[in-house]
Amino acid sequence: MGKPMTMTQKIFASAAGLDYVEAGQLISAKLDLVLGNDVTTPVAIKAFNEMKAATVFDKDKVALVPDHFTPNKDIKSAEHAKMVREFAHKHEITNYFEVGEMGIEHCLLPEKGLAIPGDVIIGADSHTCTYGALGAFSTGVGSTDMAGGMATGYAWFKVPDAIQFVLKGKPSKWVSGKDVILHIIGMIGVDGALYQSMEFSGEGVAALSLDDRFTIANMAIEAGAKNGIFPVDEKTLEYVKGRTTRTPRIFAADADAKYSRVIEIDLSTLKPTVAFPHLPENTRTIDQVGDVAIDQVVIGSCTNGRMDDLRIAASILKGKKVKKGVRLIIFPGTQDIFIQAMEEGLAKIFVEAGGVFSTPTCGPCLGGHMGILAEGERALATTNRNFVGRMGHPNSEVYLSSPAVAAASAVAGKIVSPEEVM
Repeated sequence: MGKPMTMTQKIFASAAGLDYVEAGQLISAKLDLVLGNDVTTPVAIKAFNEMKAATVFDKDKVALVPDHFTPNKDIKSAEHAKMVREFAHKHEITNYFEVGEMGIEHCLLPEKGLAIPGDVIIGADSHTCTYGALGAFSTGVGSTDMAGGMATGYAWFKVPDAIQFVLKGKPSKWVSGKDVILHIIGMIGVDGALYQSMEFSGEGVAALSLDDRFTIANMAIEAGAKNGIFPVDEKTLEYVKGRTTRTPRIFAADADAKYSRVIEIDLSTLKPTVAFPHLPENTRTIDQVGDVAIDQVVIGSCTNGRMDDLRIAASILKGKKVKKGVRLIIFPGTQDIFIQAMEEGLAKIFVEAGGVFSTPTCGPCLGGHMGILAEGERALATTNRNFVGRMGHPNSEVYLSSPAVAAASAVAGKIVSPEEVM
């Protein structure tokens, strides 16, 4: 028997061609996917050209998704998108997703089967850690590292140590993955897992849908983590089935793996949770929120733009109206989710309630377009960050919540529990 390793360490050992790796070790790991978007790829293309790289290491293992300022909001964003488009065409990149077939990158890639268990993935976007939901190692990198990955198919890593989160019980009706991760960030802080792997385990994992897990892994970065990762179970394999011709590689943490901390969480005790400005760690349970009036509600993003999210929001909004003076904007994660939302009648529910149902885009999440805040305005969003000026004016405020709380609050005109409007 070799020395014990965490799940992330096992994936790294395999990708580095080593029998064993330990926290703090520097390794060169083989990459299964390199991702870029319309904001980060232009910088990576310049670095790639400066490296005098002839072409990408594997045209099937680079994914380029213009999603932040698309459909293009202005001339500069159009120029960036054009640069990415021309690079994708020149290097015959298979997984280039233009407006019309694109989605929000971290919703789209799992859907397309481009992220599967055991993969090592880097992306020039901090929320690349989303794919840990599928038992992959995935993390955000800078544009220069993206360029190096596109050219060579390898990247350098310092092997992280890990915090183990042992999940128990089942969440109650209005508690979702968003509430779980907000609860954790509120507990450990925005640098509570700095350069560590957040590894989830325990019988409570089975109670979480894949959409819940995507949300939790997506926000690992908001605790400063290198990655978030879930064990591979039947739900994972069911999700991946039919999406890829590749064989998933399943790595499980050793029972005696070393963790810097072990934190137990009983999911049945959690309540809907809201993060107050201007940090995701400023959390309060819904019963502690007080009277917070809002101007805008955003449901969607790479954190909460999936089918579960839209279904939950629609179940609350059905037959109701958004409060006068509140703007409700809903962004499905991908075109397939858009179609499914139409087929299930969800889009009709949103529009009849007085909301806007938009094309997939990152849009307002990063203060991009389609929902920018003016001075003094407050938004409640299912997005992942609420830093100063994140969604527009520096003197605006962003509160973070689950789709259930967001939908209920759009009806009430202030932040409330779903039970208050049902």
